[in-house]
Amino acid sequence: MRARRRAYIASALLASWVGTYLDLYLTGKGLYAFPKRPFPSVFSIDIFFTMVVLPLCTVLFLWLMERLSRLGHLGLIIASAALMAAFETKAEAYGLFVHSAVWSHLYSFAGYGLFLTIIWNFYQRFHRID
Repeated sequence: MRARRRAYIASALLASWVGTYLDLYLTGKGLYAFPKRPFPSVFSIDIFFTMVVLPLCTVLFLWLMERLSRLGHLGLIIASAALMAAFETKAEAYGLFVHSAVWSHLYSFAGYGLFLTIIWNFYQRFHRID
């Protein structure tokens, strides 16, 4: 149980770190922006999402992944990536998120799919080592 808890925490921290740096990079390139965000004069990204929402969703994702078969893993990654792309369109409708004209939500789908796969592999390896 203790090893699993450490693996959850390490994976959530990795997700937060990677999400933060990806957001910083992509907003710096002008591919998207966060018009409504905490501390806009200090941060160009939505730190609430990267520091709170993303780690919590990561722990939920890992908890679900532990309970699924190999085929279920693939299904959950695809469904989660599609859900995140859909949430982005809703966030745009509420003015929380703005993409540039060259952005495609297919990029979000592929990016989240890769991100979740990396987090799952990290979790498994960390759990085995610990």
